[in-house]
Amino acid sequence: MSTLQPFKVYAIRYATVARHASENFIGGDPHESGMDMDYFVWVAISAGKTWVIDTGFNAAAAAKRKRTFLRCPTAGLTLLGVDAAQVEDVIVTHLHYDHIGNFDKFPRARFHLQDAELAYATGRYMAKPFFSGAYEVDEVVAMVRNVYAGRVQFHQGDVQLAPNISLHLIGGHTRGLQAVRLWTESGWLVLASDASHYLANMTEGRPFPIVADVCAMADGWDKLRSLVDDPRRIIPGHDPAVMHQFKSPLPALAGIAVRLDA
Repeated sequence: MSTLQPFKVYAIRYATVARHASENFIGGDPHESGMDMDYFVWVAISAGKTWVIDTGFNAAAAAKRKRTFLRCPTAGLTLLGVDAAQVEDVIVTHLHYDHIGNFDKFPRARFHLQDAELAYATGRYMAKPFFSGAYEVDEVVAMVRNVYAGRVQFHQGDVQLAPNISLHLIGGHTRGLQAVRLWTESGWLVLASDASHYLANMTEGRPFPIVADVCAMADGWDKLRSLVDDPRRIIPGHDPAVMHQFKSPLPALAGIAVRLDA
């Protein structure tokens, strides 16, 4: 029997947007039916440690980008008994606007980020709208300020944060995208984040159109599979099916949060 301390892992849905398949797959058929996109943050809670994974975006960003804002991600955390103001560690899967907004609501947190991601988000490719469109410059600048304040823990590639949690550099979608592997009572679980927006991106081999390196994205799917014993324990980053495939921990959390490890 494993001596690793298991996590309870939750996905918190905070926003949504109506989309077509052509927006979600390279080569997607624009005549296919609608395929909505949900926005999540995640939290992993064990007996000894809580990790927040990504921080979402706020109402102003939702209005700017015409997303339906359901609630502040920190409100979902509160319903799960997690006070954002007291969180000590936040894993940033990457610096796109929908993953690093609300950073100011985590005043005590240390942010875990790949070297390659900040280099990419502040490098030459940000002069090209195709690459910079999913970033918000003010949020990138704020992360640089956090670096100067000593609040960013940089990682270079795969790293074991603790025996029951590790980070894995995937790349593809951005140059520094990282997935999170967590030990649970049901075995290893991987939060893919945007390494696979929808399960179909990975299972059908159809990349998402916002991409820095298509080949790295495809290699990333194989890497995700290697991190789990059961591919059903790979959790896509934006798939509405997550809210139907998993159960809410409490009736009051229906439509807000689901437990991914149960």
